Amino acid sequence: MYQLLSTIFKLCFFSLLLGAGLSFFNISAADLLAQVGLTPERMWELTQMAIDWAIPNIMLGSLIVVPIWIVIYLFRPPSGGN
Repeated sequence: MYQLLSTIFKLCFFSLLLGAGLSFFNISAADLLAQVGLTPERMWELTQMAIDWAIPNIMLGSLIVVPIWIVIYLFRPPSGGN
């Protein structure tokens, strides 16, 4: 868990540094998106489409994965903490 939190913190920190650097040179997210032919609105649409596709598939997969994980967890030998 510590490694995950550390990685998330590092990503946030370096993103902040890079964002500050780009802001210093007056470069915005809209400018970068325009360079690749996207608008912020189109990016939002694509994000919504991805979420609309992913959520039902995650739910469908979890109907199989979660019960299998529970059974494996219940039948796992206890870890000896001694």
